[in-house]
Amino acid sequence: MRTGPQSSSGEATLTGLSQVEYRLARDSIVREYQRGRLSRLDICDAQPELLRVARNLRRTTEVDCPICEDAKLVHVSFAFGPRLPPGGRPLGSNAELQTLARSKDEVAFYIVEVCTECGWNHLLRMFNAQAARRRPRSGRG
Repeated sequence: MRTGPQSSSGEATLTGLSQVEYRLARDSIVREYQRGRLSRLDICDAQPELLRVARNLRRTTEVDCPICEDAKLVHVSFAFGPRLPPGGRPLGSNAELQTLARSKDEVAFYIVEVCTECGWNHLLRMFNAQAARRRPRSGRG
């Protein structure tokens, strides 16, 4: 678990929000691919809807795809909650994320990295808006 106002890619999140990072799992999969234990077909399996969202609502990064190395990865954000569509709601901006996090609903947020060229995708982090509301305010921001 990690807390902080900003992710390593510069994406703003809410202050004091606990996050679950999935980078160790990601790095393990990349190593298995590099060692030849996983094929590209095993790991480049982005669904068409995820690729569509990645092409339209992405946040570009400067990180090369660890699989094809031909494209830069993009990050896409999704929100899941009781008043949101069953498949989640793709978020186009940090302002949308912050607005949903301030709602009274229990909303979970997911950040996914995607390569729109080869279809690599992996969950980077997950966090819950309710955790931000329960955390006591400190003098720091």
